[in-house]
Amino acid sequence: MTTTNQQYDQVVKDCKEIFLKKAKDYGTAWRVLRTISIVDQIFIKAQRIRTIQEKGEQKVSDGIATEFKGIINYAVIGLIQLQLPSDAPEEMNIDEVSALYDKHIITARSLMQDKNHDYGEAWRSMSQESFTDLILMKLQRIRQILSNDGKTIISEGIDANYHDIINYAVFALILM
Repeated sequence: MTTTNQQYDQVVKDCKEIFLKKAKDYGTAWRVLRTISIVDQIFIKAQRIRTIQEKGEQKVSDGIATEFKGIINYAVIGLIQLQLPSDAPEEMNIDEVSALYDKHIITARSLMQDKNHDYGEAWRSMSQESFTDLILMKLQRIRQILSNDGKTIISEGIDANYHDIINYAVFALILM
């Protein structure tokens, strides 16, 4: 498990570095995004990965790894947006954004560790295509929850789906 934790931390470190550099370039412009818009951004990235996987070629230079990193960062944005009140300021300072990023990654990482304990790292035998499909399924679940006014009867909420999306994308990057 130490190897998994180290690999997980390295992937997240790379993603956070990109996230913070973009925050310095653009500020927190993503604060204007509603949940459905974040879901759509992740969907675009996951659908592009699926198309590249199916066609076996790509015409835009950003590769699959870049898209998985974007998925992780948008899922973190989604978690931050769920946590902040609707009247929170759109512009946030970099230290606050960094702390919120860490908070949500720590939760996702802890979930990964618990599931790895129970499932014995079964994800290491899975295909990249499966991770893509699972991410797309989680996005469909979030869309359904949104159409139910954010309520579920028995199922996990939007935040749990974002955590799973983060972990599936991290697993895909580790296996790459």
